[in-house]
Amino acid sequence: MNISNNKILITGGASGIGLGLTERFVRENNTVIICGRRESVLKEVSDKYPSVITKVCDLSVSEEREELHKWISEEHADLSVLINNAGMQNWMSVTDEDFFKRAQQEISINIEAPIHLTSLFVTLPSLKSIVNVTSGLSFVPLTKVPVYSATKAFFHSFTLSLRELVKSKGIEVIEMIPPALNTDLGGKGLHDTAPPVSAFIDAIFEQMKQGQTELTFGFSDLMHKAAPDELRATFNKMNGVV
Repeated sequence: MNISNNKILITGGASGIGLGLTERFVRENNTVIICGRRESVLKEVSDKYPSVITKVCDLSVSEEREELHKWISEEHADLSVLINNAGMQNWMSVTDEDFFKRAQQEISINIEAPIHLTSLFVTLPSLKSIVNVTSGLSFVPLTKVPVYSATKAFFHSFTLSLRELVKSKGIEVIEMIPPALNTDLGGKGLHDTAPPVSAFIDAIFEQMKQGQTELTFGFSDLMHKAAPDELRATFNKMNGVV
């Protein structure tokens, strides 16, 4: 993937990893479009980076995803990159009273939305790259976030298949695999001791420049390369299994 001179849609591009990607792609001379539910947060980004184009969209709603695609097709038909970044993480247990409701929310944002958007945007003649943001937890789950871990494992598997399915269309599929980073994913303060987003962004952009299609950093790099016995040992350690 060329890191410059693209028109890029980043879902969830106003915070966390999405904001880090937005800022870096702007610096690399790209036209960046971001979408999210909160207009005020989108405005904060566009105030700081006037070139960034924003669109309010609740990705959990099928009709709003279709409206996003219609708007892009009509107003930004030269879109070349789709980055499926938006995600939700709930720290919870299957015994929680609201477990299923919160699980449905995660499945809607982490699985249904990116699959739907992918099916819509692959019809754009200008599309050259799809970037799917998965997780180091795709390979080894954290039981405190059981549904999140499972959705990312699903999305990792889907991305492997997608890479082959769209090859004939000349669309490159990149998997971006972050570890836990210092963001508010899952709740404020949960990841304060994790590496900064900036370090992750620097690492993956260097990998993209090298033409890599599976972008890793720190813990996610270790898990991506781990053998089954290493994954089991890591699972036991992470989850306090004796």
